[in-house]
Amino acid sequence: MTRTLILALLLSAPALAAPVTQGPPNVPEKKPAFTGQTRIDAVTAKTRLAVTEIATGLNKPWAVAQLDGGRFLVSEKAEGRLTIVAADGSKTPVTGTPATDSRNQGGMLGVANPGDGWIYWTYSEPREGGNGTAAARGHLVGSEMRDVQVIFHQMPTLDSTYHYGGRLVFPKDGTLIITLGERSIIPGRMQAQKLDSLLGKIVRVNRDGTIPKDNPFVGKEGARPEIWSYGNRNVQGAALDAKGRLWEVEHGPQGGDELNLIQKGHDYGWPSITYGEEYSGKPIADNATQAPGMEQPVYYWDPVIAPSGMVFYSGKAMPEFKGNIFIGGLRSQALVRLVMKNDRVVGEERLLTDRKQRIRDVIEGKTGELYLVTDDADGKLLKVTPAG
Repeated sequence: MTRTLILALLLSAPALAAPVTQGPPNVPEKKPAFTGQTRIDAVTAKTRLAVTEIATGLNKPWAVAQLDGGRFLVSEKAEGRLTIVAADGSKTPVTGTPATDSRNQGGMLGVANPGDGWIYWTYSEPREGGNGTAAARGHLVGSEMRDVQVIFHQMPTLDSTYHYGGRLVFPKDGTLIITLGERSIIPGRMQAQKLDSLLGKIVRVNRDGTIPKDNPFVGKEGARPEIWSYGNRNVQGAALDAKGRLWEVEHGPQGGDELNLIQKGHDYGWPSITYGEEYSGKPIADNATQAPGMEQPVYYWDPVIAPSGMVFYSGKAMPEFKGNIFIGGLRSQALVRLVMKNDRVVGEERLLTDRKQRIRDVIEGKTGELYLVTDDADGKLLKVTPAG
């Protein structure tokens, strides 16, 4: 074969795919359970994005929900409050919400407007002996929250300022999904797989806080009836797909952030199995990645992206992204895009990395635009649309 022909073949060959640039894994000795479970091939969107700043000066915003009249409701974690953001970017604090413990990872957390007349939110609730995640709802009248009802208390109370979880998801059956954390400290971590505790769980309640009769552990002695799944670490992103199934992204330790398809009553393994390690570099539990009766993540990241907030995209304004998952990346300072096929990740992209901002939440607007909030003391509410 001539040198000219060899060169021509090389030039015409497709480029070899590679994962997104992310640095070496923290735990390289831990191998995926199946092909494509981590470091999938990078993809590049054809759709160009335009970013518009709607509001600035938000103090550690954690979540965003749309209201009517072009307004938004943003939770400011560090302030322990909800704030109305008008279309012109002006901000009005909401009064009438319960006090929060705003130290470290605590404060005002998830917020949602599901269209049933109530506003729902989660927060770190100060209590005697510590704190815990709580969920409340109320009627927003002007800038005042009225008729406030605290509908859920994570138990037991722990003296910790970490791993609250806090996302809210509203299935079409009228129930409410609340994601929780295991509070980080060892006494909380060791309860994540125990059914008599609400630490390290995803729970399902009715919107008034009562327990649905078809929850998996209703009537089981020694089990909390609110539990929907268990063995979860710190779930800060959750969303329903087009089939109405619940997916979540949860923080791993050092390495091992996870994307999971949540099934009723199943165990997701924390802390018995993980693809990560302690921040000290020491192994966790038996250093296992698999165990009987414990679910594998659909996808995991090592090193971590620090996921927070997620949405399955409808394709309304940007058809290329239909069925893709968008995830807010904190440590990765990116809007992480996952291309899905048959419940597997087949491509990954990191968007908006040029902004160098921690993205805390992402939601889809009514006409297919995306809204994001960035996590810092001068946090921003951003609108993402197709460019030009």
